[in-house]
Amino acid sequence: MTISFKEMGLAQPLLQATEALGYTLATPVQEQVIPAALIGGDWMVSSQTGSGKTAAFLLPLLNKLIAANPNNKPVPGRAEPQVLILCPTRELAQQVTADAINLVKFAKGIRIATIMGGMPYGKQISQIKGANLVVATPGRLLDLSNSRSIRLDKVQCMIIDEADRMLDLGFQDDIEAIHQLCADRDQTLMFSATFAPRIMQLATSLMNNPGRIELASAGHKHENISQTLHWADSIAHKHKLLSHWLSDPTMEQAVVFASTQADSETIADSLRADGYDATALHGAMPQAVRNRRLQSLRKGQTRILVATDVAARGIDVPTITHVINFGLPMKAEDYVHRIGRTGRAGRSGVAITLAEHRDRSKIRAIEQYTQQQLQAEVIPGLEPSEKSRKPTSRPGSGGRPGRSFGGKGASNSSNRQGQGQGQGEGKTFKQNHFAKPTGPKFGGSGKPSSGPKFGGSGKPSSSPKRTFA
Repeated sequence: MTISFKEMGLAQPLLQATEALGYTLATPVQEQVIPAALIGGDWMVSSQTGSGKTAAFLLPLLNKLIAANPNNKPVPGRAEPQVLILCPTRELAQQVTADAINLVKFAKGIRIATIMGGMPYGKQISQIKGANLVVATPGRLLDLSNSRSIRLDKVQCMIIDEADRMLDLGFQDDIEAIHQLCADRDQTLMFSATFAPRIMQLATSLMNNPGRIELASAGHKHENISQTLHWADSIAHKHKLLSHWLSDPTMEQAVVFASTQADSETIADSLRADGYDATALHGAMPQAVRNRRLQSLRKGQTRILVATDVAARGIDVPTITHVINFGLPMKAEDYVHRIGRTGRAGRSGVAITLAEHRDRSKIRAIEQYTQQQLQAEVIPGLEPSEKSRKPTSRPGSGGRPGRSFGGKGASNSSNRQGQGQGQGEGKTFKQNHFAKPTGPKFGGSGKPSSGPKFGGSGKPSSSPKRTFA
């Protein structure tokens, strides 16, 4: 049974903010991560997309910042953040920043800033002065650090969001450099889709005997997302199938995923020619254009976004009802992040995959990664002329899929004991989670007290109590 944010002992300004946003009950990941993060120590967390993990790390960190500044004094105008959040993409960094700003609107003395590529240096340097919490992409952060525009030696807590994506984008060297710049921090939180070996290796180099909170794995099924596969004979056939689904009367907004930047533009042009309200989004666009198009999507002005995987992480728009894989992802794990753009905040969603027969190996890879078989369906009048063959290998047998962890406040989640830097060294939330952190307190030096170490004492469900996903 989930608990309320009030029961977690969060500061009154944060409770006001969550209530104003319409959320009172914690999701399973929030229920476990918030108390663990408040107590201290390093933690590795695995949870499904759309489970509310952003609030899971923002709420305890903001709570510590509020406790460390009881008089609500403004921070001096130096760029010396106390909390650093690293994100793999600009879109995700912007989304995390927006969530943080919403949560501190009733708090005083807390300043949030974003550092990311594609934006003017001068403007960012001005914005980070006096910021307590900085959300950043690694490359631009190192640029500003190297030019001495920001100091990271005062960072007390570092969060690595979407660590698996960080490694996919080749940020490991940057992350390790940032780790050295804020080596005196007290706490590190790492969020990843899975605890794959490469993630464990990264954690070993960055974290001190981390505990593990595992609420999802690749095999956990999104219970509130229906997944459908359609076989197509050609690109023209795929366009007809796409048009069929975009005409679905239940569709509010949709994200259509393309394999390449050129494909995203071509598909968007074709849809507009057919009378659909569609726009493209990909990494080659100037950041200002990307921002405008994402804002248009969030405001509901754009119904169909045709995107590359740059948008697979960081888009949190509850009214996205459909995700359509027109082009299959290069990596099977990206399929999970793509379909996670729908079915958010406790709502249901539809994920459709359009595949040609030459894509059989990619479909098998997705099924093996998710340990679930995609059910092929046929639309009357749009049947493939070539009968598709079943995959030659069955999905993996890595355990029974559990329930999804959206905003409904119920789960079959469990904590599994993990490995820290050596066999048996990890801690779980249920075991030794009251261990005090080591290192200096947030505001000074010496050993931490028994309390928090920073200082002292979309459309939700119809239920009157809502969860923050």
